[in-house]
Amino acid sequence: MAIQWYPGHMHKARKEMEKVLPATDIIIEILDSRIPYSSENPMLKELRGDKPCLKILTKADLSDRDATEKWVKALRTATIDTMAITTSDADTSSAVKTSIKQLVTGSKSRVKPFVAMVVGIPNVGKSTLINQLAGRTAAKTGNEPAITKRQQPISLGDNWVLRDTPGVLWPNVENRHSGYRLGATGAIKDTAMDSADVAIYLLEYLMHAYPHLLTERYPVELPIQDGVEVLEIIGKNRGCLAGGGLVDFDRAARLVLTEFRAGTIGGITLETPEMRIKELEEVEVQRAKKAEKEELKRRGKKSSR
Repeated sequence: MAIQWYPGHMHKARKEMEKVLPATDIIIEILDSRIPYSSENPMLKELRGDKPCLKILTKADLSDRDATEKWVKALRTATIDTMAITTSDADTSSAVKTSIKQLVTGSKSRVKPFVAMVVGIPNVGKSTLINQLAGRTAAKTGNEPAITKRQQPISLGDNWVLRDTPGVLWPNVENRHSGYRLGATGAIKDTAMDSADVAIYLLEYLMHAYPHLLTERYPVELPIQDGVEVLEIIGKNRGCLAGGGLVDFDRAARLVLTEFRAGTIGGITLETPEMRIKELEEVEVQRAKKAEKEELKRRGKKSSR
């Protein structure tokens, strides 16, 4: 699914990040535990370079616990620590502070504060985490993307400063699966996507990966191979009807997406480390084909001169 939503403040945020990165000691990248791969901004990876990084998988109470444990192990490297958290975790603040201090080497007598930059896509839980770390309401929160509009430094004490940044998407999501997953989790505004299209994608994934959760929540008798049919059944049973008794697919889709995002259907993860490997390979093939077409086009223009 193509994403047509890249607010101007996101472009500005990237430029601001590039300016302050040299003075940043560590990156805290916030990922959605339901989509750790699709919520990992490749632009941020490029900007980060070899700086130490702590990847935090938020909303772990909404994801599949076993899948989250696999992701924590898969993302961890020599310079990257990883942890999964929920908004109700009482020990989150101390665990995060301990991790960043272990990852960053430097003199304890350093006068200039250490700087940790918090980055991530929209609506992933950055501001909520920052408020936990600061022990106060230091960042504005909200259950919709693009709440934070500008960078702001937040003192943590103990010679550490957090730099909050706006949620940043990237202008070209090459992996079509990631587009659907970002839409399903609410990383982009619903007005920038076709809710029915996203809900059908989600339902077809649930039919394959979590059929028991799907049938427990909705009166659907599997096997059914078509997500459209499943959405229609849900719409009829939930009273999402339009004129003439026909199903209002947009209304039914918004119902399914709302229940998925709230965790009402159950703990669900939309991708696995194995899926990431396969989809990265597919993206490389797409890039090669695109480059080949552009080269042929360039040659054609050159020969016509």
